[in-house]
Amino acid sequence: MEVRIVRLLGSVITTTTAYTLARLEFALKHPELPAPPLIDRLADASEFSLQDSWNRVERQLEDARAFLIAHDDVRRKRAVYDPSFAWLQRTVRELDQYARAMRWVLTVEDGR
Repeated sequence: MEVRIVRLLGSVITTTTAYTLARLEFALKHPELPAPPLIDRLADASEFSLQDSWNRVERQLEDARAFLIAHDDVRRKRAVYDPSFAWLQRTVRELDQYARAMRWVLTVEDGR
């Protein structure tokens, strides 16, 4: 497995852990809202984890993006700063960047 894929997977694992904590903080602060969706943490930075779980992680990330869009206006975030939502949003954006990079690397690898 290529070094850049292993590094990307390591970054995804680290950021998924941060998302889990952000998700918990948001859910505790906003019990009136549904909890943000789960994003599975990859077991390790291996080819097996990538093949076994990557499509599911991408779908879960899409659900998390949709959650952020749906609940941004409900909370009136623009009127009042909410650190728990900001952290959740930051981790989803970071995961999204890693997912796009991973998709690009996988596409390039398939093209060889």
